[in-house]
Amino acid sequence: MLSLFDDESESVAAGPAPLPHERRILAHSADRVAWLRARSRGITATDVAKLSTPASVQAVARQKVHGTGFSGNVYTDHGKAREPVIAKWMLDEYGIAPSDALFHAERDRRHLATPDGLAVRERGTLELAEIKTTNKGWRSIPRHYLRQVWWQQYVLGAERTLFVWERHEDFVPVGDPECRWIDRDEKQIASLVGLATQLIATLAGGRV
Repeated sequence: MLSLFDDESESVAAGPAPLPHERRILAHSADRVAWLRARSRGITATDVAKLSTPASVQAVARQKVHGTGFSGNVYTDHGKAREPVIAKWMLDEYGIAPSDALFHAERDRRHLATPDGLAVRERGTLELAEIKTTNKGWRSIPRHYLRQVWWQQYVLGAERTLFVWERHEDFVPVGDPECRWIDRDEKQIASLVGLATQLIATLAGGRV
């Protein structure tokens, strides 16, 4: 049995002539058991979104070992129900197809991400998408979501991400989705990789 942070991973059946990023798929969220199992073995974009300080590394380590007890609420239920609708809008308007694949980074199999959308452009350039719902009017994208996006870009090797959000009032959508492109930021990515390395070391050392 593999431990939480072994560097190995299960082999994944490859289709004909897979693209480089497709060779790094570990599971699909449609197979929830396999997806959760694969996620438990590494550091995901959801984990990294919470990383900003040494104290946050300890907090996330405790959550990964002991769990959070959170299983969803009316807001997450609304987001899950609206995501397919928003994804169709995203595909129609920007040509980015929905994705449920869990990828590992080329340089470290413990670095994981499941972007909401993915498109392969000319010369193999990757563009990602992240979908959110909110009851707030955002003037700027919340910082923890930016960390999530930058980590996904690092794991996939993508150059930019279409961040898409739909506002609602009492769970009734207001207007069309809004969106903004987020470019890759190497400085932010390096910082997040460093924090993820600290998190792995904390978990491996059992200091939680």
